[in-house]
Amino acid sequence: MVSIRSYLSINFSKSFLMIFIPFFFIISLIYLVKISLLTAKIQITFSELIQLFSYYIPAIIFYALPISFIASVATVLLRLSSDNELIAIFSLGYSVKRLIYPLLAIAGLFSILLFVISFGAMPQSKQLYASFKHIKTEEMAFNIIPEELGQKFGRHYIYIESQKKDLYENMVIFSQDKNNSNQIFSASRGDIKKEDGVFSLTLLNGKGYTFTPKTIQQIDYDTLRVFDTLSRSRYQFEEISSYWKKSFTDDQRKRKLLFFLFVSLIPPLSLYIIASFTIINPRYQKNRSFVIIGLTTGFFYTIASVLNKVGTIWLTLTMITLCIFIGYWLFQRTISRYF
Repeated sequence: MVSIRSYLSINFSKSFLMIFIPFFFIISLIYLVKISLLTAKIQITFSELIQLFSYYIPAIIFYALPISFIASVATVLLRLSSDNELIAIFSLGYSVKRLIYPLLAIAGLFSILLFVISFGAMPQSKQLYASFKHIKTEEMAFNIIPEELGQKFGRHYIYIESQKKDLYENMVIFSQDKNNSNQIFSASRGDIKKEDGVFSLTLLNGKGYTFTPKTIQQIDYDTLRVFDTLSRSRYQFEEISSYWKKSFTDDQRKRKLLFFLFVSLIPPLSLYIIASFTIINPRYQKNRSFVIIGLTTGFFYTIASVLNKVGTIWLTLTMITLCIFIGYWLFQRTISRYF
């Protein structure tokens, strides 16, 4: 025989999967649009597109979970009420508080998962995304286009006539040093490589000329390598502990921390508020699931948005306490006194 705790958990799991998956794909579309805007600035392959999308998965899950939890709890309780199953459970002497305990345990597990995602996975994925963008932006600086003037490789100007796969043909490089000495190098073939984060240009079978006001020098070479001598910054990764320590001095990061904290607590904070409006007697009360889900979600995310913009520790604690009080008061007034 299935216990009431197991029965509620099974019903919640079915509803959650049916709601979470559409939310996941809807939010994914939003992030895919952001990635598509990035491709207007840098060139990426399909595998790199998948890699970029994977960096957004923690954020997608983080934003989809609280909404899915609210909708799932409301759907389960309203369906059980409409089918008179809750009335049958209460008639057997099962109190409404005992009915909420399994859902409260699930809400606690959801909060733990949201804490891990927001304070652990999201900072790491954000840094991976920033590092990827940093690397691709630097690579774009060395994306030489055939038959186009004014392109630079480090401090050198470069021109190529044509390109076959990764090999350039008929190349010319011009540079001028501090002593007004002009240098021109030509080559029949060449390519650009990146080794240990440093770009180098390899010229094959060419000539080089150095011009000064008094002399002209010429050399013939088989292989010539030109390195990018400009200093380029490397993206610096931060440990998670260091990342969040900056919230003590960085107001923007502190507000983000408070935002993550509040959103992670939405499942347990919203449970009693949802139950207050979804445990109903179907003979006398109407099913207003969409209104309940919309208003509850809007209420919590409005508070989260405020904390993200002007949040302080005291304001966050006040909002959390207020939500607990409202949930407990509504539950006692509308449900607990009758069941």
